[in-house]
Amino acid sequence: MAKAIMLQGTGSDVGKTVLVAGLCRAAKKRGLKVRPFKPQNMSNNAAVADIPGEAGGGEIGRAQWLQAIACGVAPSIHMNPVLLKPQSDVGAQVVVQGKVFGEAKARDYQAMKPQLMGAVLDSWQKLGEGADLIIVEGAGSPAEINLRPRDIANMGFATRADVPVILVGDIDRGGVIASVAGTHLILPEEDRRMIVGYLINKFRGDVTLFDDGIAAINRFTSWPCFGVVPWLKAAALLPSEDSVILERLTSGEKRALKVAVPMLGRIANFDDLDPLRAEPQVEVAFVPPGQRLPEDAGLVVIPGSKSTIGDLLMFRENGWDRDLLDHRRRGGHVVGICGGYQMLGRTVRDPHGIEGSVREAEGLGLLDIETVMEPEKTVRNVIARSVHFDVPLSGYEIHLGATTGPDCLRPTAIINNTDDGATSADGKVFGTYMHGLFGADAFRAKFLESLGIKGGGIDYRAEVERALDEIADHLEMHLDVDAIFAAAR
Repeated sequence: MAKAIMLQGTGSDVGKTVLVAGLCRAAKKRGLKVRPFKPQNMSNNAAVADIPGEAGGGEIGRAQWLQAIACGVAPSIHMNPVLLKPQSDVGAQVVVQGKVFGEAKARDYQAMKPQLMGAVLDSWQKLGEGADLIIVEGAGSPAEINLRPRDIANMGFATRADVPVILVGDIDRGGVIASVAGTHLILPEEDRRMIVGYLINKFRGDVTLFDDGIAAINRFTSWPCFGVVPWLKAAALLPSEDSVILERLTSGEKRALKVAVPMLGRIANFDDLDPLRAEPQVEVAFVPPGQRLPEDAGLVVIPGSKSTIGDLLMFRENGWDRDLLDHRRRGGHVVGICGGYQMLGRTVRDPHGIEGSVREAEGLGLLDIETVMEPEKTVRNVIARSVHFDVPLSGYEIHLGATTGPDCLRPTAIINNTDDGATSADGKVFGTYMHGLFGADAFRAKFLESLGIKGGGIDYRAEVERALDEIADHLEMHLDVDAIFAAAR
């Protein structure tokens, strides 16, 4: 069995995902066969991993897809055996080893956890076959001791699998000394003994200014410090897992093209916009509820959604439907991806109540199509060709529902000799079920050129690879990576 080390945070969004990705790349550079693992993830940013022996694919967190890239291996459903996809404030779809297991409200899910631990340990064993090292990412924080009974994401897993833990503190948000020392204080002894040390992330300025902070933490915990990681801009190039990051991406310097993206309540796979954000001439503005879509936007992208009808109703409540019509009257372009594509039609119907109690909603009416939600979920990686620009595409589909209508006669792409998507008569509005569209460099360059932006089409995958290398080098410089890997068992 492979050796393993686990990163757990003093809270959510402390940077565990990027740290794990960087450590995975550092291990790969050392010639180790390394794999990422996250027992339980909660995110509507999903990726598709192949399921051995099956034609389709299974869902895992997008973060584990990225970490697999850092390892130089294909993503596996066993890298993230339990994925929770929130559908409301109190309920989520539960995906186990890539497949939909069911739906559960928060309290029901707690009762479900003992059953899910078996799947977690099964995936853990399978992932370790042929690997030298597994780097595990926790979820949230082990300090949420109210969730410790039946836990499968943090110490519940670490104690069962006997994986040593490194605690990650985020100094950027403040209170990091109290966060680390407080975690030590409230953890039960069984969990405290799993922690072999800590590291501090997202430091701004001279790291030696925190020397006294390390001494203070050591007085309270006796834990060794593996290092202090300065803030790294390269991390912004990597896909983010949590929608909380969007609030930090709503502004940017003035560029040739502004792309407005409404922040839907159940926004999904918003990393579809990352390749556009990486383009030097493009500004992507995520628009929070309560704000209008900017009038100077040349393009509006409606992203994916885990609750299409619910987000469609929210779209209208915010007045974005009126803003979108104004945008069209000014000659602006509109793209809808997955749930966003469904919203662009005349109607969205949910006769089986898959998404909730609302069975039908009027669409935005920019495409002459209608969508009917169906119980069968499409989950697959796809190779396609752009109809608009006759260039190759690759991406993935994760969706419920079938879309039909006259505008489907002008498809966006051809996937396995089958039409996908729809386009308006003037060509300025189109939708597609395919995620990853803008990740195709040739398509992105042609599309931006059609909007008057020349010279686009950077090699986005190469940019991601460079960012991963830069992060790994950054961690090697500021962390005792040798000691971290030596702590694995």
